[in-house]
Amino acid sequence: MRRRLLAAATVAAAVVACAHPAAADMAHSTVVSPNPVDFTPHVLDGTVWSMAVVGDTVVVGGAFTKVTDAARRTTLARKNLFAYGLRDGAIRTFAPRVDGAVYSLAPGADGTVYAGGAFKTVNGAAQRGITKLTLGGQRVSAFTARIGWGDVRAVQARGSRLYAAGTFQNINGVNRAGLARLSSATGAVDSGFDARLSAPGLSRTRVEHFDISPDGRKLVAVGALLRASGYDRTQIAMFDVAGPSAQLTSWYTDAYKPQCMKGFDTYLRQVKFSPDGSYIVVAATGRASSPDRLCDSAARFETGGTGRHNPTWVQRTGGDSLYAVAVTGSAVYLGGHQRYFDNPHGTDDKGPGPGAVSRVGIGAVSPSTGRALSWNPTRKRGVGVRVFVATPQGLLVGSDTDQLGKEYHGRIGMFPL
Repeated sequence: MRRRLLAAATVAAAVVACAHPAAADMAHSTVVSPNPVDFTPHVLDGTVWSMAVVGDTVVVGGAFTKVTDAARRTTLARKNLFAYGLRDGAIRTFAPRVDGAVYSLAPGADGTVYAGGAFKTVNGAAQRGITKLTLGGQRVSAFTARIGWGDVRAVQARGSRLYAAGTFQNINGVNRAGLARLSSATGAVDSGFDARLSAPGLSRTRVEHFDISPDGRKLVAVGALLRASGYDRTQIAMFDVAGPSAQLTSWYTDAYKPQCMKGFDTYLRQVKFSPDGSYIVVAATGRASSPDRLCDSAARFETGGTGRHNPTWVQRTGGDSLYAVAVTGSAVYLGGHQRYFDNPHGTDDKGPGPGAVSRVGIGAVSPSTGRALSWNPTRKRGVGVRVFVATPQGLLVGSDTDQLGKEYHGRIGMFPL
């Protein structure tokens, strides 16, 4: 039944998605099913950090060593990267060799995929932190970008441009603190594009995540940053990237200035634009539940207008981290190791507050109000969901546990439309 539902939904969803072909998350006309498909393979250890869809192939990155087919009959060695069929779950021969975790993936042109992470070599060749691969598993030798040290935590390709973010301070020997724009073909650093991020007083500047608006004009970055292009920007900054340089916009918020638990140089973990680009949603950790701050929360901010912005709504878990977000227009999906939604007065030690609803490890909220929707598949909590990808077929999920929707699903799964 789920296979038929998936096939029937594909055409309708694709029509909706085509309205915003550049969006990181596809628009969906309805909330996905709480019952995941049965044909996805399983990752047997470690953590899935990233997923990307290239044609009819899902590329999966993380820190793992073994995978198996949906029926769990055949186990294959796959270190930190593997791929499978989007529509049938068949494990592909794609098996490039990287010697460190893969934190980020992005589809490229002509059946290629970009990978970012903590690796130093790719298929035996020195190439630290970022690479371009074919779906045959070969390293694209013409793409020569490499970071000096640190890691790459987010990548996105837009035509001839590739954006990369993470803990690095230089790429190809060119100083770039946490965010850079490269040639998608060669990996050469765009010399005119410098966001000038800094974090005075913190150990280092770090971009945890970023997203680009569907029209390609705006980029919003979150992480351990306090200044951008010489202006105060605490943990979040928005840029106009349509032209040759990174132009800081006047958009800003002071909502993330209050401190969460001591020791967090940033408590923001992921940010996504809506399919129409009119708002963003930010997912946060922080371990300091409080109705008057945005620790352990998700918050919507409108992207239009200038100057200071306050959140349109805030969804609070009551002290449990959120790490991943997907925005599809019909729902905002949130994942972490949370136990509850609608829980501003709850705490880890005292339990849920009045009005809290159970949403173990995964859930969805209304894009307009931020209140919990009825969608409640549950999952084994672990550390938490690390990635969502909304596609015309449904919602892909990657995490560090093996139960999703009350079924066994080793670290990956898909909820169909």
